[in-house]
Amino acid sequence: MTIPFTETEKSMMRPFFAFFFVSGFCSILYELVWLRLAMAEFAVTTALVSIVLSAFMIGLGLGSWGAGRYMRSRADASAAAALRLYALTELLIGVSAVLVRHELSWGRFLLEKWNSSDSLSMPGYYAAAGVLLGVILVPWCACMGATFPFAMAAIRQSNFAESTSSFSYLYLANVLGAMTGAVVPLLFVEAWGFRGTLRIGSGLNVSLAACAWLLSLRRSQTDARPAVRETGEPSGLHKISHGWANFLLFATGLTSMGVELVWIRLFTPILGTLVYAFAAILCPYLGATYLGSRFYRRHGPAENAPSGLLLALLGFFVVLPFLICDPRLPIFGSLRVLSILPFSFLVGYVTPMVLDGFSQGNPDRAGQGYAVNIAGCVLGPLLSGFVLLPLMGERLTLLIYALPWFVVSFRGSPVIADRESRVGSGWKPAAIGLLSLFLLAGMRDYASQFTPREVRRDSTATVTAVGSARRNKRLLVNGVGMTMMTPITKMIAHLPLAFLPRPPKDALVICFGMGTTQRSMLSWGIDSTAVELVPSVVAMFPYFYPGEQGLLRSPRSHVLIDDGRFYLERTAKDFDVIVLDPPPPVQAAASSLLYSREFYAVARQHLRRGGILQQWYPGSPDSAIVAAVAKALRESFPYVRAFGEGEGGFHFLASMSPLPSMSAADLASRLPASAAADLIEWGPAQDAEGAFARVLKEEVSMDSLISPAAATPALQDDRPVNEYFLLRYLRRLPSTGARPDSGEGSQGGASAAAGYSSVPAAACVAYRQGRSATYRQCRSNAKSCFRPIHRAWQQS
Repeated sequence: MTIPFTETEKSMMRPFFAFFFVSGFCSILYELVWLRLAMAEFAVTTALVSIVLSAFMIGLGLGSWGAGRYMRSRADASAAAALRLYALTELLIGVSAVLVRHELSWGRFLLEKWNSSDSLSMPGYYAAAGVLLGVILVPWCACMGATFPFAMAAIRQSNFAESTSSFSYLYLANVLGAMTGAVVPLLFVEAWGFRGTLRIGSGLNVSLAACAWLLSLRRSQTDARPAVRETGEPSGLHKISHGWANFLLFATGLTSMGVELVWIRLFTPILGTLVYAFAAILCPYLGATYLGSRFYRRHGPAENAPSGLLLALLGFFVVLPFLICDPRLPIFGSLRVLSILPFSFLVGYVTPMVLDGFSQGNPDRAGQGYAVNIAGCVLGPLLSGFVLLPLMGERLTLLIYALPWFVVSFRGSPVIADRESRVGSGWKPAAIGLLSLFLLAGMRDYASQFTPREVRRDSTATVTAVGSARRNKRLLVNGVGMTMMTPITKMIAHLPLAFLPRPPKDALVICFGMGTTQRSMLSWGIDSTAVELVPSVVAMFPYFYPGEQGLLRSPRSHVLIDDGRFYLERTAKDFDVIVLDPPPPVQAAASSLLYSREFYAVARQHLRRGGILQQWYPGSPDSAIVAAVAKALRESFPYVRAFGEGEGGFHFLASMSPLPSMSAADLASRLPASAAADLIEWGPAQDAEGAFARVLKEEVSMDSLISPAAATPALQDDRPVNEYFLLRYLRRLPSTGARPDSGEGSQGGASAAAGYSSVPAAACVAYRQGRSATYRQCRSNAKSCFRPIHRAWQQS
């Protein structure tokens, strides 16, 4: 379906394409940054993420619906007036970039006041947080949603031939901008931090507002054509019924956003947990959506109704990523992500097709239809994350999303009012559905390659425990290796407790993992509180320590399902020792919130006089990350010491009081007999003194850690140096290879394969993490599956 243009109309439509390209770019930028800022202010939990994303999407839907209704009441408004309304919304969006981060801080302040005496339960806290986040985000996001109806009104009142399909034209530009926004802001954050990135977004939106305002002045002077008045139903409405359009719009939104959560679980073993991993999913999704929309505009059907065969293919492509992720298939990991392209292409084809056919350029109908689509986008992640994935797993979740498409494809539905037609007559849709069910039943998931294994799922993650012999057991979260049974996780507990200048009374373990550190804490006979983000991780403790379930039920053991930083910000308790083992690798998304200067300021308030904070840092060849973490510690505590252990990892001990110089024998003498036995349970030392001696001899000065990258700022919430590294790696190629790390915890821990190579660094890191392999295994796999990466690895 090629849209006819005159040369004049082409020149007059180009500004709208540019507007919506930039607008789509900024919308994704704000979504990514606001989500991260909200996590820093409130909590890094699935519930909080769902609240933020839901508020964002609800705002878009309300803005689209409200603006469409408003333009219906102003049917006689000129194109210039509609453009001025569009300019106003863009100006308000630009203002939001400056205000939202302050509003989030104010919201947190109010929430702390309400909860000053721990009066709110966890559900109550999230309910209050949801209200605050809704009040903060929904109005600004409504401005983003309002841009479509306002721009469509301006196009419609200009009487362009394009006006009847204006939604798909703007949608095309918006998706292309969003695809760019999924990648480029990551570079902005690395260079200028979150605040600097928001300032860039604000400048772009203000520039859009100025350009749209100037264009409105030009239109008011040159456009002498009469405004279009609404005369009942838009022309061509008979081409697709109201109910069928609403079903398709809601279902495409529900399915696309619902399966996106499944994709994240399927591809995390392949791509890892870096911020770039999400971009590696989002960018192909948006790119294929753009291509689908572009194909529709050139070759779409005249009746604006998808055929039954197309709907059946949509159902098949819903389950395709699970089929392609079967570990038995000889496909290099990263290429499996391309399996989302067919589904994304069809969503990009169907959504603007249906909205064009439903709205026929009418801003009111377009606003209604877009709001219905966004309603599906809101419900999809909630349904997947809190119901389907925890109860049924990835296979059945995808099947549930695919089945409605198979049903409507061969059952049929009246679409066009003036002809008797069914959507899916014929045998092809039914055959595609049956083939999908057959293939889905025969495929295996990622965990199937491990024997023995135990798999548990919850709203946060899919957790897998593998291995039989005690020292060979491993913990995987969404397929990524979190920890193994290593003496390092014991030393995380024993080292700070031994350095404490008095007998310890209690401790806090942030990140439970296998439970090794919590187990070591309890061997001192003290109270120990452990905080773990993923519920299923705690449930795996009996797998790693059979027969010791009673240990966690001890009155001295307190295990909480919570975000570690969030817990510290809410609790009134103080501790003698706080130990941390953030998520592997050190570059993992959101891990900086447990390394930042702001976090240490919170932790410092909950240490008793003379108390010690222990920070485990898994090895990394990036001197900038080491320097940023070391600087954050030194700027937060007057006394900090660092001890090397493992393959490049460090134990940092930080305190507000001097840390004494003690020998290995002195430290060993402080351990109770049960603690000494626990420390040497897995070797390699024969006694506690030998174990401490191995660590003390590896002490390094803080200056030696900072000096190789002295210009690097201290790690802060606004400057997560560890998470955003691509520009650094591109500047440093070829870089030094890395060694594997070891550690503990699913919210904290170390990966068995968290190193970095040279070109292409991000791809190689993701490959190592995704396979959850040892360094040697990963080299072998890379050599056989992806020789260019292997050659670069060898050169490094």
